[in-house]
Amino acid sequence: MSLGYAQKLSFIEDVGQVGMAEFFDPCHVLQCKIEELAKMIQKSKHLVVFTGAGISTSCGIPDFRGPKGIWTLQREGKDLPKASLPFHRAMPSMTHMALVELERAGILKFVISQNVDGLHLRSGIPREKLSELHGDSFMEMCPSCGAEYLRDFEVETIGLKETSRRCSVQKCGAKLKDSVLDWEDALPPKEIDPAEKHCKMADLVLCLGTSLQITPACNLPLKCLRGGGKIVIVNLQKTPKDKKADVVIHGLVDKVVAGVMESLNMKIPPYVRIDLFQIILTQALSGGFNGREWRDY
Repeated sequence: MSLGYAQKLSFIEDVGQVGMAEFFDPCHVLQCKIEELAKMIQKSKHLVVFTGAGISTSCGIPDFRGPKGIWTLQREGKDLPKASLPFHRAMPSMTHMALVELERAGILKFVISQNVDGLHLRSGIPREKLSELHGDSFMEMCPSCGAEYLRDFEVETIGLKETSRRCSVQKCGAKLKDSVLDWEDALPPKEIDPAEKHCKMADLVLCLGTSLQITPACNLPLKCLRGGGKIVIVNLQKTPKDKKADVVIHGLVDKVVAGVMESLNMKIPPYVRIDLFQIILTQALSGGFNGREWRDY
């Protein structure tokens, strides 16, 4: 996550367990688990992916709870980790792009993200198939008409506060707000409701790069269990939900996902940025604003 985002959050004493040890499955064990996961995905009729900070570390964005995570170093009184590049210049990882390919193939039905880095949207996951539970550092929203504005700069505030810009939808003009939650903010219904719905429908929930500690988000994957769904967790640290999972994989997310895609005989597409004006033009030609249009003015 952005160091700016972490520093903007209100202070709380208890951020959960930090500095957790990392584990790596032996190569032969890892390969067996990758092949097992690929078979599960192949059989799945309703795959949901639940993502955390661990899928963005290879993009140059530090995580929170790892040995060199933001909150780990804060608790130890050490200097915060350095991002390898400015937040707005981070590009989607191999994992982000693999999810795009799975969605395009009709295999992946929905993505639920706890991240605020905007990389799922930037990678090409359709907005209607994505819940950004904690918001998006690059997204402003209109509280009046519901329009969303995806920016190419990091919005200056968090905590659902008013920004300096107004909605450009005709006959609206309301003041825009940032979309990123602070600790005390409740998960917005437009994000949590579809996430919960898809988890209940899922026959497989794949958790990628998350310690599954932040409530209530961490309990969403469990909602697939009542309907007979299965959970797979890919994370370097142990999580409180490991005992509920059918498969727990300790390995780098990019390595695991690349192996799964190879087993599925699917290629991971390269990331190519599409300018937002092209998206707006396409939407305009296909019938205009539908309440979730992105604008970048």
